[in-house]
Amino acid sequence: MTPAPLPADADIRIAVIGLGYVGLPLAVEFGRTRPVIGFDIDAGRIAELARGMDRTREVPPDHLAAARHLELTSDAARLAHANVFIVTVPTPIDSDRRPDLRPLLSASATVGRAMARGAVVIFESTVYPGATEEDCRPVLERESGLAANVDFYLGYSPERINPGDPTRRLPTICKVTSGSTPEAAAFVDRLYASIITAGTHRAGSIRVAEAAKVIENTQRDLNIALVNELAIIFDRMGIDTEEVLRAAGTKWNFLPFRPGLVGGHCIGVDPYYLTYKAERLGYHPQIILAGRRLNDGMGAWVAARMVKAMLKRRIQVDGARVLVLGLTFKENCPDLRNTRVIDLVAELRDFGAQVDVHDPLANPREAMREYGLELVAAPEEAAYDGIVLAVAHAAYADWGAGRIRAFGRNPHVLYDLKHLLPAEASDLRL
Repeated sequence: MTPAPLPADADIRIAVIGLGYVGLPLAVEFGRTRPVIGFDIDAGRIAELARGMDRTREVPPDHLAAARHLELTSDAARLAHANVFIVTVPTPIDSDRRPDLRPLLSASATVGRAMARGAVVIFESTVYPGATEEDCRPVLERESGLAANVDFYLGYSPERINPGDPTRRLPTICKVTSGSTPEAAAFVDRLYASIITAGTHRAGSIRVAEAAKVIENTQRDLNIALVNELAIIFDRMGIDTEEVLRAAGTKWNFLPFRPGLVGGHCIGVDPYYLTYKAERLGYHPQIILAGRRLNDGMGAWVAARMVKAMLKRRIQVDGARVLVLGLTFKENCPDLRNTRVIDLVAELRDFGAQVDVHDPLANPREAMREYGLELVAAPEEAAYDGIVLAVAHAAYADWGAGRIRAFGRNPHVLYDLKHLLPAEASDLRL
C-alpha cells in the first residue's frame, strides 16, 4: 500500500490533548495563526479557560484572547476534525516510583479513536526511550485500525516548559523534534519552527529525542544531589554552604547549582523513567539512583536540623508550633505536583510539632485533595516556635525578614531554605 501523504501545510488542523502547564501555552501559540482544538477531559478546566482564567498562571487573559483560532472543548468527538494530534498529558510515577503511563495510554486511545488516514501524532510528555513506539504506537494502531508509517505517522518533541519563569517562554526555548520517518521528521520540525523563534533541533530518531529529554532533568537532579550532600558535609563542619558556593562560583566553569528540596513533575520524576528502562534491560543504575535517594531524603534532614536548632534554644519540640511558608514545588508557581515540602511537614509532625502551612499561590482545595493538608489563610503573629521559609515566592521577599519574624514567639528559630533573606536575618540557612 502506498503510504498516506502528510497533511499539506495549508490544511493542518491541530488538536492539543491536555491543557495543563505544557499543553495550554502550546495550544495558544499555535492558535494565533492556525485552527487548533484544545482538548481536556476536565470540563471545569475548559469552563475556566473559556472565561479567560488559567489556574496555572502560565497564560494571561490577553494571550488567551489573542488565540483567535483556538477552540476549547472537553468533547472527544471534536477531535475527529484534526489531522495533527499533540499529546501533552502528565507522566507521573506511582507509589513505588515506577512510571505511570496510564494518562499517556488513555490519551493515545482517545487519539486513536479520532484520527483518520494521513494523521500525525506527536508526543510531548516525558517518557523513557522507546515509549512512543513501543507503548503508544500499539494503542494508536489498535484503536484506529491503521498502521504506523503507512496510514499515520509519529513524532516526538519533548516539552521544555519552565513554570513560573516570565522570561523563558515557549517560543524562546529551542525545541527538539523528531519523527518516525524522514518525511515525518521534516514535517514535525517545520511545524514547530513556525512558532519557535529560538529555533529547532531535529534529532536523528524518536528514541534519541526521548533520551535527550529524560537526561536533561537527570543531569540537574544529580548536580543538585551533589550540592545537597555538600550542604550536609559543610553543616557538620560549621561552614556556610552558600558562602562556599559563592567563592567556588568565581571560577569560570563552576556550575551554579544550589541545595534544596527537589520536587516537581520533572526533576523529581524523570530520572525514575530512565532507571526503570535501564533495569528492564538488565542494568542497575548506581549514580542516578544514589542521587535520587539523597534528594528524596532532604526533607527529613532539614526537619532534623530544625529540631536540633530548636532544642539548642530550649524550645520543647513536642507540641511546638511551626510555620512552613510555601508548599508549591518551586517559587512563583502554583504547581503542587510532587512537592517535597510535604516531606518536611510530615517529618516535623513525626517529631510532635503542630505544623501550619501557608502558600499565597497554592490552591487550598488541591492541597487538601492531594495531601490532606489545610492551608492557613494568614499566619498568626507571635504564635510560632519555628518558622521554615521553604519556597522563595516573591510575596515572601516582599514581606521581608521583619514581617516573617513577627510570626515567631520569643524565642523561635527561623530557617531560610532558599536564601531569600539576608544571611544575618535568619538563624539557619540551607
